[in-house]
Amino acid sequence: MNLTSHTRFSGCGAKLGPGVLAKALCGLEQPAYPDLLADFAGSEDAGIFRIGPHEALVQTVDFFPPIVDDPRLFGRIAAANALSDLYAMGARPITALALVCHPLKALGIEPLREMLAGGLGALVEAGCALLGGHSIEDAEPKLGYAVSGLVDPERAWRNNTLRPGGALLLTKPIGTGLVNMALRAQCASPRAREASEASMGTLNRVAAEVLARFHPMAVTDVTGFGLAGHAAEMAGGACGLTLRPDQVPLLPDVAEYAAMGLVPEGTYRNREGRMACVLGQPPAQVLDLLFDPQTSGGLLAALPEGEAEAAASALRDAGAGAWIIGETGGAPGTVRIL
Repeated sequence: MNLTSHTRFSGCGAKLGPGVLAKALCGLEQPAYPDLLADFAGSEDAGIFRIGPHEALVQTVDFFPPIVDDPRLFGRIAAANALSDLYAMGARPITALALVCHPLKALGIEPLREMLAGGLGALVEAGCALLGGHSIEDAEPKLGYAVSGLVDPERAWRNNTLRPGGALLLTKPIGTGLVNMALRAQCASPRAREASEASMGTLNRVAAEVLARFHPMAVTDVTGFGLAGHAAEMAGGACGLTLRPDQVPLLPDVAEYAAMGLVPEGTYRNREGRMACVLGQPPAQVLDLLFDPQTSGGLLAALPEGEAEAAASALRDAGAGAWIIGETGGAPGTVRIL
């Protein structure tokens, strides 16, 4: 089943660019609800609404076209990607609703069954109950989930609460957008495809559970805006940050794909929307890697410098990835790329 041949974009590369979203949301305001702790105004990974003295509801939604041709794997990746926003807030997933767009005449029902089975498998692994959902017939297949979780509002992680003196830790390698472009060009290596699929299909549950044993000052998940794009959102608070590209983990062969010009359209949207935040003069190929739109990427966490090595070791011991890729500090709103 060649799902990706039915779509123009793939995975989180289909997202609108950050610049477009900023313009669309500009001027939108809602009442100051006393229990609303985080909403769309702060570029957070999910919204937070207090429902009790020590409990808050965390909600998000994510859906996209296929990034792999295997329907069951696509379903798993779609669920893992949606759940990732909850893990990035330190929340425990509890419920999900499926969002389905499907070209029934072109693909038939069996791929849809496989997609939903793959998604359910990931939700079961997360301990997240699937309540139902909504479906429409569409020319392109798309799948995603609206997911809800619970968190103590005093312990919820935010993405823009950096402080100087921290280290940046990433839990998955980057490059899924470049691998997808290479697959479409029929030049991706088997090891690149296998590594990308394994990464996208892995929940961030273990990584979040391990990080909760430490004291993260800020956390986000790396998805459609790329590593540098989501780093720019983190830098929007009290201080900026520095990325060290030579320490950023890459999926196999993606540097070669970037050099070949196999760059997703979403990369250019990401660069256009966030380059004003970038300090330094990194080469274009480095920017193509750092702004590559990720699907079901890892967690990017800022930890006190004294905890970073211990957290990285604990993550590796638990079977998750862990790379220290930079540090916090500098002018608010800036991402220095060395």
